[in-house]
Amino acid sequence: MNLATAAHWLPTVNAALNSLATLLLAAGWIFIRRGNWRAHRAAMIAAFAVSTLFLVCYLTYHALVGHVPFTGQGTVRLVYLAILLTHIVLAVTVPVLAIAMFTLAARGRWEAHRRLGKITMPIWLYVSVTGVVIYLMLYHFYPGSPPEPIMQEAGATAPA
Repeated sequence: MNLATAAHWLPTVNAALNSLATLLLAAGWIFIRRGNWRAHRAAMIAAFAVSTLFLVCYLTYHALVGHVPFTGQGTVRLVYLAILLTHIVLAVTVPVLAIAMFTLAARGRWEAHRRLGKITMPIWLYVSVTGVVIYLMLYHFYPGSPPEPIMQEAGATAPA
């Protein structure tokens, strides 16, 4: 598979990973509400792993392609930018919050874990869901021309 093919599929992979993270987060919340802490732990570890894989794929895509402009105009552009801004600001907090949650759980500090979870869960869910919304708006509802990879394969010549 060449870089252009890989770059083409990564946004869809990223949206799928965000969707899976959303499902795992919701399952983790349901499990802990039902008192099933083992299933909760498994779901949250899986959500963290999926979110980490998303981050690797996301960074890889943007290293290959660079910035992808939103083509929508008017009110929809403002809506997109508002979603994007809040998504980015909150996405920066998710790894810190998630690691703090794991640290508190590992230390058995359950009350602090619960308190922080009431902040972390909605933020992480929002970031995962808005990641999918951004993908849909950028690549399906208001698609521009397909981006070309900015990095070329070894031995390939740059387009004229």
